[in-house]
Amino acid sequence: AGALLTQPRLAEALYKQWIPDTNYENKTNWDKGAIPCGSDTVQFSAQRKVSVFVETTHAVQEMRLPVDGEFILNSGAGFYVVSGQDPDCGAGVTAQFKDPASLQWFNPALWQTAATLNDLHDENFLFSVHEESVPCQYDDVVFKALSSFSVDTSSSQSSIPVKSVSVLGKMFGSTSEFSQYLSSRSGQLQFHGSSAVTVGHAGCGDPSGCECGNSMNNQKICGTVTCESVSCKKPLLPVGHCCEVCAAIVTIKYDTRFNLQAYRERLRQIFLVQPQYKSIQLGMSKVFNSQPLMEIIPFGTTPEIQVVLLDQEKGAQAETLARDILKDVLSHGTTIGIVEAEFQASSGSSSSQSGSSAGMVVGVVFGVLIIITFAVPRIDPLDHGFDNPMFDKPSMLPDIPDLYSTNNSLYVTQTGVHFVNPLAGEAVFWDSSASSAF
Repeated sequence: AGALLTQPRLAEALYKQWIPDTNYENKTNWDKGAIPCGSDTVQFSAQRKVSVFVETTHAVQEMRLPVDGEFILNSGAGFYVVSGQDPDCGAGVTAQFKDPASLQWFNPALWQTAATLNDLHDENFLFSVHEESVPCQYDDVVFKALSSFSVDTSSSQSSIPVKSVSVLGKMFGSTSEFSQYLSSRSGQLQFHGSSAVTVGHAGCGDPSGCECGNSMNNQKICGTVTCESVSCKKPLLPVGHCCEVCAAIVTIKYDTRFNLQAYRERLRQIFLVQPQYKSIQLGMSKVFNSQPLMEIIPFGTTPEIQVVLLDQEKGAQAETLARDILKDVLSHGTTIGIVEAEFQASSGSSSSQSGSSAGMVVGVVFGVLIIITFAVPRIDPLDHGFDNPMFDKPSMLPDIPDLYSTNNSLYVTQTGVHFVNPLAGEAVFWDSSASSAF
């Protein structure tokens, strides 16, 4: 079984692009797997509502339209009817446009992620855990410029907040403007479902990352994912992912100098360009880990950076990269804001590395102060209250020697602060395109 991690997820703002479209020229939108030609009859389901983008001119034999829908015509685009058989088309068939209504917003497989618009254009996509593959509240959502689409936004929440939405080349960043678009004919055909997409969320102001906000839709997201079987010694379950994987996970503790996007670019330029690592997928996000008090009692959470490394070799190559990342932390951690790093791998191996020994000392001292503050009660000598035979009269417990000796009940070592419990023992995008209604 993999290691289950359920802490809240965080990530910096990214661009999330919707992959499917309802374009006439996309052959995957037709049941015959080909764009209709002059001898063909074009058919749309009568009861289905659809917005179809048409980029150029097409010949048809006949066209059967739905009750409600639209064509968004690019400049110069349109249709004409061929009289008789088109010699370049063959005998002709009835081509059915597929129903796009079932495509869900919360399906991570239907989105592409990029750090910049240039990366999106150049198809330099990023790997993300499943929850963060779907747009986060700080993300810019992009629907391709020369395309239309249909997306089901249904979820258990009334709204889906994002920073901005781009449709047909127009970016909507204000609530009022996008609400007006959603109420238009095109908007109603493109966005449907129980949850309203809202824009205007402020961008992420934290260089180390901001809360994604998709953990509340975890079941909805993971319900669309089919997990493959894995065969490694220790499958891992990264925070925000739906499936166990053969991988390596590097966990990083950082300070105020750390920048998540800059560090991702650093790993790409130093390691992922190397031939042996080019096939590795790297996903980076912020997680909160529970911190136990004296290794037993849950005591708050602390933010950490999770670096997920996936390969096609049962995690072996990912583990090698994880070790190289830790070596880089040892050499340069203090200059990029990394205090400490550790990794776990599907082989069962693990290791840790400090990026700042001074930071570790401060952490230990701070931990000592917290533990002493919470573990040592204040005793008022003037208020005895009632007698507690267990604690007020040590002479009644002669078989437990030195119970009240401070030296034995609380002590500091190089690894932390401990106390002894004598009873229990020692005690982590509108182009001005023409829109034609059916």
